[in-house]
Amino acid sequence: MTFQPEAPNAVDEVVDIVSRLIRFDTTNTGEPETTKGEEQCARWVAQVLEEVGYTTQYVESGRPGRGNVFARLAGPPDSDRGALLVHSHLDVVPAEPSDWSVHPFSGSVSDGYIWGRGAVDMKDMVGMALALARQFRRDGTVPPRELVFAFLADEEAGGTWGSHWLVENRPDLFEGVTEAVGEVGGFSLTVDRPDGEQRRLYLVETAEKGLSWMRLTANASAGHGSFLHEDNAVTEVAETVARIGRHTFPLVMTESVGEFLAAVSDETGLDLRPDAPDLDTTLFKLGNLARIIGATLRDTANPTMLEAGYKANVIPQKAEAVIDCRVLPGRQAEFEKEIDELLGPNVTREWITHLDSYETTFDGHLVDAMNDAILAHDPQGKAVPYMLSGGTDAKAFAKLGIRCFGFAPLQLPPDLDFAALFHGVDERVPVDAVVFGTKVFEHFLLHS
Repeated sequence: MTFQPEAPNAVDEVVDIVSRLIRFDTTNTGEPETTKGEEQCARWVAQVLEEVGYTTQYVESGRPGRGNVFARLAGPPDSDRGALLVHSHLDVVPAEPSDWSVHPFSGSVSDGYIWGRGAVDMKDMVGMALALARQFRRDGTVPPRELVFAFLADEEAGGTWGSHWLVENRPDLFEGVTEAVGEVGGFSLTVDRPDGEQRRLYLVETAEKGLSWMRLTANASAGHGSFLHEDNAVTEVAETVARIGRHTFPLVMTESVGEFLAAVSDETGLDLRPDAPDLDTTLFKLGNLARIIGATLRDTANPTMLEAGYKANVIPQKAEAVIDCRVLPGRQAEFEKEIDELLGPNVTREWITHLDSYETTFDGHLVDAMNDAILAHDPQGKAVPYMLSGGTDAKAFAKLGIRCFGFAPLQLPPDLDFAALFHGVDERVPVDAVVFGTKVFEHFLLHS
C-alpha cells in the first residue's frame, strides 16, 4: 500500500498512515530470535518517504532485521542553528488477540478511535511525523532549522539493538543535532478549576527515571524436601523479594515534578506542595494519571519474576528473582544503599540492564514553540513539565549531549484512562486527537 504524492496535506492522510503502521506486526518480545516485523515496517516507511522525494538511509542496528530509517529535511542554507531530531520507534510490545475486542494488528478505525497495538505507543506519533515529513517535502517547505526524522527499532526492550547501538556505532547519523522530541509528552490532562471551569494542561516530558533491572540470587544447600533445613535458597530470596516489594522509598521532589505540581496547584487549588501532609492521597484527585505522577515522587522497586527449583521434593541450591527498579535523577547511589540493606544474608544482586535517568529544564525557545503551538489550536491549553516514570530512546540521545523532550501532542477526552492504554488490552487513540496533534505538531516544527 502506498500513498499518493499529490495528497493535499498531512491531516488528510495521517489516520490512514497510523492505521497502516499498526497493521505491521512489529512485536518485540525482548528476544532477538522471536522479534519480528521491524524491517518490513521500516522499509515501508522509507518507501513512503522516498515517493515524495526524500533520500533515506536504512540502517540495521547490530542484528539482521532491526531496521531503522533516517531522513533529513534541510533548513535555511545560512542557518547556524543545530538540527532538531524527531524520533519515534516502530516496535511494539506483544499482544494476545484473544484478550482484545478487535484484532490487535487490525488498525481498525471505528467508534472515533484507531485501534491496535502501538496506537498510543507509539505509532500515532510515527504517523504524525511521517505525514508531516511528506507534506513538508511535497510543499517545498524550508523549516527554521534542519529536521532529522528517525524511525527506530527495539525501544520496547531498552534500545540495545536500536537507539543505543546507533549512538555508540553510528553517531554520524545524528551529526549537527542539538535538540530532540519524542514520545510520551504533549498529551492533555483536564483538571477542574475552583470556579467550576476546566483547564487542559499539556504535559511535556522533561525528565525520565532511570531504569535498572536487577537480578537477585540466593545460594544455599540442596537437599531432600522432607528434611529440616536452616538455609533454603527459596526462602531466602522470597523473604528478600517481599521486603523490597513492600519497601517505601523516601519522597524526593525533583525540579520537573515540583514544577508540575505547582502548575496543577495553581489551576486546581489542590494542596500539592512538596511538604503537603497528604500529598500521595491528594494526587489521586487528578484521576487516572495519578499512577504515573505518583511514581515520580520516589524510587520504585517492583518484583516481576521468580525462578527456583525443578522438583516438588527437592530443595534447590539456587533461587532467583528479578526486580524492576526505576530511580529518580541523582538517586542511584542512595537507592543502591537502601536495596543493600534489604537483602538477605545469602542473597546477592546484579544489574541485568541499567539506563541512566535524564532531566532537563523547562525553558528556552523550543519550550516556547511547544506552548505557542498548543495555544494556536487550544486557546485554553497550557504546556507544563512532567517526569515520565518509564523510559524512552531519549536516554540514548542524551549521551550525545542532545537536549531531549517528550512532545507528541494529543487532545484527549477528559474521561479517557490514557495511562492504562500503554501496553494495555484494546489499545486505541482517538481519531480527533491524532488530527489535533498533527496540526499542533506542524505548527511546532515550523516554529521550532
